[in-house]
Amino acid sequence: MGFEEISHTADWSVRVWAWDLPSLFAECARAMNALAGTVTGKGPRLKRTFETEAADAESLLVGFLSELVYYQEQENLAFDVFELEVKSAALTGAAVPKGQKLKVEMGGAQITSIDKAIKAVTYHNLKIEETSRGVEVVIVFDV
Repeated sequence: MGFEEISHTADWSVRVWAWDLPSLFAECARAMNALAGTVTGKGPRLKRTFETEAADAESLLVGFLSELVYYQEQENLAFDVFELEVKSAALTGAAVPKGQKLKVEMGGAQITSIDKAIKAVTYHNLKIEETSRGVEVVIVFDV
C-alpha cells in the first residue's frame, strides 16, 4: 500500500495503490490527510460509522472521502483508523450488479492543525484499475 503526489496545474493529485478495495479506500483517506497536512491532537479518540451506496466503486470512493472532508470542515475531526467493508449490491435479472455498498467504522481525533483544507473530491479522470500491485487510482482534490 502507498501513495505519491502527482504534479497538477491547479489542484492536488495523488496516485494511491493497495491490494484490495477496502485497503485502497483507507489509503486514499491517509493520502488526503497527508496532502492537507492534517495533525490530530492527543485527546480522546472518537469513533464514527458511515454507510452509503453508489452505482460503482469510484462513486463510493468520492462519497467516502467527501464524508471525511465534511467531518474536517464541520466537526474539526480527522480519521486515521478504518474498518471498511465493500459489497456488491443485489444483482438484476441480467446478473449485472446494481451498485456497490460501503460500510465504514472509523477512529480519529480533533484536528489541532491543517496546512491547507481540501474543498472537494473530484471525479476528474477517476478510475479504479486493477494492476500488478492490486488496485490503483489517481484522485484529484479541489483546494
